[in-house]
Amino acid sequence: MRTTELQSIKQRYNIVGNCEALNRALDVALQVAPTDLSVLIVGESGVGKEIIPRVIHDNSPRRREKYFAINCGSIPEGTIDSELFGHVKGSFTGAINDSPGYFGVANKGTLFLDEVGELPMATQARLLRVLENGEYIPVGATEVRKTDVRIVAATNVNIRQAISEGRFREDLYYRLNQVPVQMPPLRERGEDIVLLFRLFALQMAEKYRMDKVVLTDEAKHLLMRYKWPGNVRQLKNITEQISILSTDRQITPEILARFIPQDQETTQLATIHSEGEHSFENEREILYKILFELRSNVNDMRREMSTMKKQLEDVKGATPTQLSTVNSQLSTVTSQLSTLNSQLSTLPSAEDAVAEEYVEPEMESLNLNDLSRQMLEKALERNGGNRKKAALELGISDRTLYRRLKQYGLDK
Repeated sequence: MRTTELQSIKQRYNIVGNCEALNRALDVALQVAPTDLSVLIVGESGVGKEIIPRVIHDNSPRRREKYFAINCGSIPEGTIDSELFGHVKGSFTGAINDSPGYFGVANKGTLFLDEVGELPMATQARLLRVLENGEYIPVGATEVRKTDVRIVAATNVNIRQAISEGRFREDLYYRLNQVPVQMPPLRERGEDIVLLFRLFALQMAEKYRMDKVVLTDEAKHLLMRYKWPGNVRQLKNITEQISILSTDRQITPEILARFIPQDQETTQLATIHSEGEHSFENEREILYKILFELRSNVNDMRREMSTMKKQLEDVKGATPTQLSTVNSQLSTVTSQLSTLNSQLSTLPSAEDAVAEEYVEPEMESLNLNDLSRQMLEKALERNGGNRKKAALELGISDRTLYRRLKQYGLDK
């Protein structure tokens, strides 16, 4: 792409930055725009993935038709099929009228499916059919309908991993990923970080009629070294905070450090990871697997003990040899249960409460649901109630976090 054409696109969509990865993403978007190929935009949350589908739509033959941006992660699982594919009157409680859904309304236009990795498996199957032959069936209907919609999707999850875990259809991935677009994280955009800070500071100064904040050279270096887990969205928030709260308009590293979060889990300075670097997240996953395996083993032991006790009751008229055999088996199971209890007691203190359930089987204690609730509460507390960050820390999707909050009564 010519430099003049690229600069024209950036000015039109207010895109700031000159890094090679960003330019390449824009170049791919413009090249694929005249076609009807499906596009999958991949990138971390907050990198600005929503710009690409607008560029594609506005430079396509469909630019005079409708454009809809849909956040798949924000629609409840029970209504997402109705939202996307429509429904007929009376198909479910509250369906007082027919609805065409987004695929009906956006016919001849473009649909941007953000967070497509959050779609339920049943909805993925419906979407695959639309991509293959343009056909879909509204909820509660019996007739097949046709639509001509251009699909642009985006995700911030590892789709390959989701496929291996059975959370995303591989055939749908290949249909969506006809043309991939990779959006770079902010920490890899070098001096673009300073340019974006300057833009956001100027916008704040013009909006609130104040002096613009300016970074010293040392502060610029600090800004560029920061990891930026929230990407452009986080940079904008911090720039706005500094513009409003800082009495000094010349921002030094000391002033900047007061506004950059110091939580090491989410705000470390960008570093090069070595191959042997220790991963506490992997260690945590291993610990959870051990807990589930131990619980399964203990439940097996309990069932065997119940069977042994029943056998003892049923063999009142048995010979001494038979009674001795059953007692021996019961003793073996009890010994195994004791060993498992010892293993549970060696786990870290956060999981010690789970072991109590196995030490005193007859008493109600914390089970894995209680542990899951505790972990959820602590994750929310560590992230100041931010559900998206808590979900990221726990390694689950926003939709899964919402379901668990609702399950445990924490969604108030």
